[in-house]
Amino acid sequence: MRALLLPVKDLRNAKQRLAGILSSEERFALAHAMLADTVRAMRGARRADKIFVVTTYEPAMQAARENGWEILAEERQISESVSVDDASSRIESLGFSAVLRIPLDLPLMQSHDIDELLAVECSAPGVVIVPSRDGTGTNAILRTPPTLFPSQFGSGSFAKHCAEADAAHAQIHHRRNAHLEMDVDDESDLRALLQHDLTGTHTGAFLNESGVVQKLLAARQHQSARTASQG
Repeated sequence: MRALLLPVKDLRNAKQRLAGILSSEERFALAHAMLADTVRAMRGARRADKIFVVTTYEPAMQAARENGWEILAEERQISESVSVDDASSRIESLGFSAVLRIPLDLPLMQSHDIDELLAVECSAPGVVIVPSRDGTGTNAILRTPPTLFPSQFGSGSFAKHCAEADAAHAQIHHRRNAHLEMDVDDESDLRALLQHDLTGTHTGAFLNESGVVQKLLAARQHQSARTASQG
């Protein structure tokens, strides 16, 4: 059996790397919009035998309850890696052979993107891994078995996870997927996201209705004018 795992931290302090362009209220709203898009994609996935949400954050628990997903409540959050590894261990003890972890900040993700990863033939020991847009981060990872090796989310995690998989003598299945690679951590990511069609997404609606799109355009025009004057 294969499980889908979504770790959710407290979104009140989310997306600090966007502080230079978005207010704390805007960062909070953006994080919630992306979570809503992720929940929608998870809701339509058909190949997960069960969906788990590991979190201390009540709104995420409420979303899980509304969709009939299993809540793995935490007393406190140390890091995403610790949350995912503890949850994966608990899921493995329930008889699941593989766990696919996805993050909450992939606003382009669709249900079929999740199902395509869950459909990959990945016998133990094995890993299916999708990098971030710049190739350094890990945007999705499926491990068979779930506790095959410890998580190292953060800077350079893609290379670290591949090295861990090699050390575990696991078969590595690299997958490229524009939807799954488009996470939003900083201003460059946000600008790259705006190059995609966000019609029908909570994230796109927030960015347009809040004026963030206009703010980004104004900042770019200001920077261009400044560069031209210095030239």
